[in-house]
Amino acid sequence: MSTAIHQAPTSEVSQRVGVLLINLGTPDSPQTADVRRYLAEFLMDGRVLSIPAVPRWLLLHGIILRTRPAKSAEAYRKVWTERGSPLLFHTEDLAVKVQERLGETALVRVAMRYGQPSIGSALEGMRSAGIDRIVAIPLYPQYSSAATGSSIAKLSDEIEQRWSTPFVQVAPPFYDHPTFIRALTASIRPVIEREQPDHVLWSYHGLPESHCKRTDDTAAHCLQSASCCDRIVAANRNCYRAQCYATTRALDRALGLGAGQSSTAFQSRLAGEPWIKPYTDERVVDLARRGVKRLVVATPSFVADCLETLEEIGLRADEDFRAAGGEKLTLVPCLNSDDAWADAVVHMLAEASGWLAAPRPSGGRAAAAADAPVAHA
Repeated sequence: MSTAIHQAPTSEVSQRVGVLLINLGTPDSPQTADVRRYLAEFLMDGRVLSIPAVPRWLLLHGIILRTRPAKSAEAYRKVWTERGSPLLFHTEDLAVKVQERLGETALVRVAMRYGQPSIGSALEGMRSAGIDRIVAIPLYPQYSSAATGSSIAKLSDEIEQRWSTPFVQVAPPFYDHPTFIRALTASIRPVIEREQPDHVLWSYHGLPESHCKRTDDTAAHCLQSASCCDRIVAANRNCYRAQCYATTRALDRALGLGAGQSSTAFQSRLAGEPWIKPYTDERVVDLARRGVKRLVVATPSFVADCLETLEEIGLRADEDFRAAGGEKLTLVPCLNSDDAWADAVVHMLAEASGWLAAPRPSGGRAAAAADAPVAHA
């Protein structure tokens, strides 16, 4: 189900701007057949499994799709709700709030890179509403070719299929954008104050090392030294790992976390090739063995709760932490449809396009977050 209101008759030329909120995707249900269909679409993308098409097809259909769909379906069932997929309904709820803030000036739709609602169906809905100007925001804070790049490539491909192409602007990654950091800080600070943790772990989605190296045009910087991600420079400006560490630095500053009070790790790795380190599952166990009893985990590469946050961290990592001697792992919810986050999205959309104006926050926690100072990483 996609989010859209105020649809104009097809005979009218609309002056509204189309707003496209793009997220990665989700199966239609937690049943094995639907999960298999979703994984097949996802893993056949050459930006996700970056190997030649024929070996990729053989690997996918000869090995992965024979075993993984049933295991993934079991995990999805643990987080599925009466409203369906958490990632989908949280993104839809965000779209409703963005629509409320933009009012009659825009038509907001949700699109998933894989699964439904598709990018193509969202574009077709805007065309039917007479909308030719579109601002898209891929909802991935840090750039990766597997998520951001793939979503932009799919958007471009869908546009190319149309004789009358819409005019599209795309918001850039927002890994250290002040409004994003403010929204995150406002959501994380109360959890830290309540839980009084021994340590805060920033857990980001993992990525093969090769994906990071391919963003380095110099071939001499990314993953060539222990300090390669200490700051953003020309060589690593599109490196996912470097952008994750930039998010960590911004959050540590905003929350006043000193050396040793937090650390960064990467989750959700697959077997077959080296993935960026350190690994979350190993870090959680290591922290418990080092005497950390109360651990707060936040996932700043996800803006909507999903399988990777709710099941992988909220269930499996929690179990591993306690088995290794920890007492309590607290998962910070993603921004989901938080008011401060909705304000941030509108701000970034307006910043990316002269077609939209960013309204002031309406009040409450959103306004407080907007007024709080945050240093730009």
